[in-house]
Order: sequence, then structure tokens, then C-alpha cells
Amino acid sequence: MKRILLIEDNKDVRENTAEILVLAQYHVSTAENGKTGVEIAQKEKPDLIICDITMPVLDGHGVLHLLSKNDETASIPFIFLTAKAEKNDFRKGMEMGADDYLTKPFDDVELLNAIEIRLRKKEIHKKEFIKNIAGINEFIADAKGLESLKQLSVAHDVKIYKKKIDIYKKGSFPLGIYFINKGKVKTYQTNELGKELITELHKEGEFFGYLPLLQDEKYTGSAAALEDSEIFMIPKEDFFSLIYKNAVVSMRFIEILSNNLKEKEKQLLKLAYNSVRKRVAEALIILSDKYKKEKEQIFSTNVSRDDLANMVGTATETVIRTLSDFKEDKLIEISGGAITILNYEKLSKLKN
Repeated sequence: MKRILLIEDNKDVRENTAEILVLAQYHVSTAENGKTGVEIAQKEKPDLIICDITMPVLDGHGVLHLLSKNDETASIPFIFLTAKAEKNDFRKGMEMGADDYLTKPFDDVELLNAIEIRLRKKEIHKKEFIKNIAGINEFIADAKGLESLKQLSVAHDVKIYKKKIDIYKKGSFPLGIYFINKGKVKTYQTNELGKELITELHKEGEFFGYLPLLQDEKYTGSAAALEDSEIFMIPKEDFFSLIYKNAVVSMRFIEILSNNLKEKEKQLLKLAYNSVRKRVAEALIILSDKYKKEKEQIFSTNVSRDDLANMVGTATETVIRTLSDFKEDKLIEISGGAITILNYEKLSKLKN
């Protein structure tokens, strides 16, 4: 049962509203002023707060201000109640972070609809989705339901890509975005001489290939499996339904894009100014940070020397010689093609 805190100084409005909420199967706590309301909110951590603006002791704006300063209450959906209808009063509340605004008198349906919408949006933010096919389908279904979109098919076919097999090629048009259920994927660029440069690494539970789709352009690079991988594609229509009609999903992808751009900027600077020795060390650190599992004490990888050279932007022979130097310095161990990092700290702080 969802818990709602109602802060209202008018006894009749408070009791009538509380009765409606109880009939709608909500657990309701009430407060007759802002000060008491803040104390209850901090103690009970309700799922949603409904608060009058004009009250003695502490008004609604003061309540919202105090709760927004506390990490434990800042994210609680907040709906203002007011007898006023002035635009400046409305604007002030929304600028402070209120989620919705109801003008008194309001009817039962209006109140319950506002509550339901805010609680459902909170669930989308809060819910932890398992990073596998079932979890992604659940995410798509929930996001679509939030906007009452028509049910679209989420039965995406899994495709197995063998090691080194391309998932998409430069110059082709994107049909959707890809999600890694199992395995590892690289995205790469190839110059006119056929020389390859790895631009990004992806792991289980990650999306890739969405930027060309957003830009409505052909792929400017290619993607291939670093090992045998299970990949499935969210069709273009499903993806755009989420991006353009759901702010929550849009913000998640904006965050992903921002992080990727920052990483690419760092990579370009390192390629331009760092020595080969430093770049090989950083490539090993990137592989460790990306693919090391939580329970592993040390990281070992079977990355091919060609792929490592394509990450670094140098010849394969140069990478092999550099790895031999690292082995002599006791930074790594090499056995049967597998590279094991022995001294992560020293490798990460290697001077140029």
C-alpha cells in the first residue's frame, strides 16, 4: 500500500481529502501545518506528498525547500494544493521542484489521476531493471505504459555473433539499437589503407549503435564481436517511441551520450600526446576497468594483439615488444596468449 502525506491547515479539506485517499487504498498520514509535515516526512519517508501552499508556521514553499535539502526526501513526488490561480504562484512552485499543482476546489478524479501519474513516474525512475533481455523488455513495456502508448512487440530475436564477426558495417543504415545480453563488442573505424582503430568497447548489459539512429545517418564506423556474443536489437520504431514520447528514457540516453563523448575526448587527447608505452598501459587499464568482474582478485584477458594495437593506434609488433617490456618489469604476466595484470597501480601511473 502506497503511503501519502497530506499537509493541509484547513480541517474540512484535510479530512475530506484524506477520506478520498483512504477509499482509494492509500495509507494516509496528515499534518495541520508545514512544520509538522516536514517532521512526519523525514520520519516516515512517504511515497508522495500533497501540500497546501498557504499555511501557518511554515508555508508549502518552505516545506518543499526543506525537504529538497535532504537526500532522503528530495526525490519524493510533491503535489501542491492552492486556492490561488495566479501564474506567478504556479511558476514559483514548479521552479522550486514541485511535480504537479492542483487548484482548489478539485474533484476526486482529478486528485487521484495526479497521484497515480506521479507514483508511476517515480516507479520508472526507481525500479532496478535486470540487465538482460527480460529486463530490457520490461523497461520498454513500463515506459510505453507510462504514456499509454499502443502495445508494441517486445519479442526481440537474439542473434549469436561469433568472435570477429561484424554486427554492422560502416556505410549501412541503422535499423535499430543493439543490446549485449552476453559477450563483448568493439566499435571501430578503418582508414583507406584498411588500418583499424577501436573507438569503443562494450560489455554485457550495454547499448550501442544508437547515435547514427538519432542522427538519421549511415554508420560512420563498424561493430564486431570481441568474443562469441548474444546480441539483440530494439527496432527503430520502438526506440523512437521511447525517446520522443518519454522524458525518462530520453534523459537516460542523453546521460549515456554525454559519458561517451567525454570518454572519446579523453581518448583523442591520449592518442595525440601520450607515448606508445603509456598508451599500451592505458589500454590494459581500460580493459581491466571495463571487463574485470567484482569477485576477481586479478584481471586476465585473452585480447588479441591486433585488437590491442587497434586500441592503441600503433603496429601489432610494437605492442608485442611493449608487452614484453611490461613482463620484464613484473607489471604483467603472459601465458598462452593471456595477459594478466600483476601491478594495476604501477601500470595506471606509468609515466609518459
